[in-house]
Amino acid sequence: MRTKLAVVITGVVLLLAAVPVWAHHAFSAEFDVNKPLTIKGTLTKWEMINPHSWFHIDVKGPDGKVSEWMIEGGSPNTLIRLGVTKYTVKIGTELTIDAYQAKEGTNKAVGRNFVLPDGTRLFLSANGTIPSAPGSNPEK
Repeated sequence: MRTKLAVVITGVVLLLAAVPVWAHHAFSAEFDVNKPLTIKGTLTKWEMINPHSWFHIDVKGPDGKVSEWMIEGGSPNTLIRLGVTKYTVKIGTELTIDAYQAKEGTNKAVGRNFVLPDGTRLFLSANGTIPSAPGSNPEK
């Protein structure tokens, strides 16, 4: 009976450990390297959560209508090692973002870098490449 219980517990632990692997995605599965874009907008929210950070940006269109964009960045650990913390960019800051749009064409993109109003460039991955892109190693 103890052996069966040990096997069941081990199986449950292994399944739970695999959940983060299923949740993580590859760049090419979600974003299109052939859809580069530059977004100018105001930072409204910043989520430093694993496995990637998320930046919410309000972008004003030519018609004056505001739309929210979600920009994926590197992991919180990567950003902190690059000197980018929650205190580096304040909510309400105007940003210019170099990014790649989601394949489905929604208001979601993966960011390469931010350019602050003073011209300072903040990279969103360790080597200045696309987080999770083929050939990049943002944890390096």
